[in-house]
Amino acid sequence: MQTKSILLLIGGALGLFVLGLLVPEWLSYLMIIAMGKGIVVLGVVLLMRAGLVSFGQGLYYCIGAYVAGTLTQFAGISDVLLILLASIAASVLVAALVGLLLCRYRGIFFAMFSMAFSMILYGLLVRSSVLGSTDGFNVLRPSLLGWVPSDDASSDLVLAVAVVMVMILGSLMWLYFRSLSGYAGEAVRENEIRVEYLGTSVFRIIYTKYLIAAALAGIGGTVTALVSGHVDPEMAYWTTSGEFVFIALMGGTSHVAAPMVGAGLFELLRTYAFAIAPYTWQMILGSTLLLIIIFLPSGLWSLVSRFSRQARG
Repeated sequence: MQTKSILLLIGGALGLFVLGLLVPEWLSYLMIIAMGKGIVVLGVVLLMRAGLVSFGQGLYYCIGAYVAGTLTQFAGISDVLLILLASIAASVLVAALVGLLLCRYRGIFFAMFSMAFSMILYGLLVRSSVLGSTDGFNVLRPSLLGWVPSDDASSDLVLAVAVVMVMILGSLMWLYFRSLSGYAGEAVRENEIRVEYLGTSVFRIIYTKYLIAAALAGIGGTVTALVSGHVDPEMAYWTTSGEFVFIALMGGTSHVAAPMVGAGLFELLRTYAFAIAPYTWQMILGSTLLLIIIFLPSGLWSLVSRFSRQARG
């Protein structure tokens, strides 16, 4: 069953790559943005499965983006592999320090404290003239192992990177969700005291998941920065973190593909909602989420699970 699911994930990601090459440029751009945000939401889902809702993943999303921008703009490093490694390292390093405090809290305290750290970064970036203050700065075109693509091929390179990240991270997270460590998060959500009685550290379980979620957010921020060619402090603002929670609720938490589905629908819905109602597009998004919560409380992926059960039956 695990092998079949992983193969489906890989096949779906390859299908996205082919589709991204065939569709118009604007739609390919939305697909890459959706994959970048979907990777971030995968970390949000990881925390939600442990009973934690983070409104501060914008912190690591922004760190990953700014690392990509800083390396290409100021350090002369454009290799996408080095940028990804640096983004992961920076995100995990910050998370290792922040998590020592944050992972001791639960419920609304975890949500608000996570948002507070994200807003601290936002405030620092707004006041940093070196990093462009509120305007941010541009991210130069990435390269791969010495190959510098043309302007037209640059987006294809980022598309390929995004697809590879979705394949690798999706497969790894699928295996992790079904490991003892993955199920430990659900045990913590149900009853922390019993988990402690079994001789397992609840803090270590939460701390590990927080580090993984930070790494995923850093990767997602890097992908977004490379395809958009620009970074700004809004990436750390609380509304950005709210988007990730919004997407997680839309897609559901029962499968690693759910964040990608939710992110894709979110980007399409926001694009067309803004085109139809540029001053009230938030109402369309809010109404959509409300309908999903009422009729599909487990998210959009519950439809896939329902159809699969009916097909097997």
